[in-house]
Amino acid sequence: MSQHDHDTPDPVTDRVHDNSWSANLEGPEHAEDRDLLVEQGIEAVEHTAPGNHVNLVTHGEHGHPETYLYDALDDEFGDDVAWEYVEQCGCGGHVLRVHVQ
Repeated sequence: MSQHDHDTPDPVTDRVHDNSWSANLEGPEHAEDRDLLVEQGIEAVEHTAPGNHVNLVTHGEHGHPETYLYDALDDEFGDDVAWEYVEQCGCGGHVLRVHVQ
């Protein structure tokens, strides 16, 4: 059960992951709001310890992440991260693996 009201979406995570992990950005709230998806994707990277990666699993509603997420990650992190496109999921979403340097 959410601890937030309907106007404030739940965060993707509330701790720093000292391992590789996946962030689910496929909820209906992500389909409706690409800015939220990007914001929570950036938060997921910020919550990943150096030397690990996070798989950003994006909603298919917004298409390939190269059209909206690559530039946002580059603007926010520059050379502190590297990413690679992994695959499109059967549900239409996409997986982008972000390595934190």
